[in-house]
Amino acid sequence: MKAKVSHLLVSSAVLLVVCVLTGCSAFRYSVGEEDPATSDPLTAKYDQRDLLAWANLISKDLLDNPFPPAGEDQPILVVMGIQNRTKSHQDMKAISDTITTHMLDTGSIRLVNAARRDDLLKEQGYQLANCTEDTKVKIGRQLGAKYMLTGSLVEIENESGREVRVSKKQDVYYQLTVEITDLETGLIAVRKQRDRLRRASKPLIGW
Repeated sequence: MKAKVSHLLVSSAVLLVVCVLTGCSAFRYSVGEEDPATSDPLTAKYDQRDLLAWANLISKDLLDNPFPPAGEDQPILVVMGIQNRTKSHQDMKAISDTITTHMLDTGSIRLVNAARRDDLLKEQGYQLANCTEDTKVKIGRQLGAKYMLTGSLVEIENESGREVRVSKKQDVYYQLTVEITDLETGLIAVRKQRDRLRRASKPLIGW
C-alpha cells in the first residue's frame, strides 16, 4: 500500500515538473473571446448574463403589456433608477440603461436625457437614492415626462446545512422588478418581474 502511495506521489510530481517545463496549458496565462450572453457562469452571483437576459426579457414584457397604451405615440419616459436591495454593490444604472435602450430601439418611447434629470436633482439638493416617491414624481413632471421607470433588485442566498458531505451547495436567488408609473395619475401603468435561481457546488477539499 505504501509503495502504491509513493508511486502515485512520484508520478504526480513528475507530471507537475513536465507541465511547468513544457508550458502545460494549466500553467499558462491565456485570453479568449466569449459570448457574454452564453458564456458559462463562474459563480452563482449576479453576472453579465443576468444583465443581458433580464434587460431583453423585461423590455419585451413592458412593451407587450401593451405599453405605451393605445393612442399614445412615443410618450416621454424618465428613468428614476432601480434600487439595489442585494448584499453587494451592483451597477444598477447598467440594468436600467440596457432596458431603456431596448425600448428606445423599438421607437415606442422617448427618453429624458439623464443629465437633465441629474442637474435638476442637484439643484434641488436631492440624491436619486434618497428620493421619495413624491419627489420622483415631482422631478418627472418638471422634466416634462409622462411616465417614470423605477424598480428594484432583490437577492436571497442560502447555503446547505452542516452534515457529512464532500461539497457545499449554495443557492442564490434574484428577483428583478421594474414598473412604469403614470405621472399624471400616480397609478402604476405596468409592472413586470423576472427571477432566477442558480446553484453552485463547492468542494470542501481542493483549490
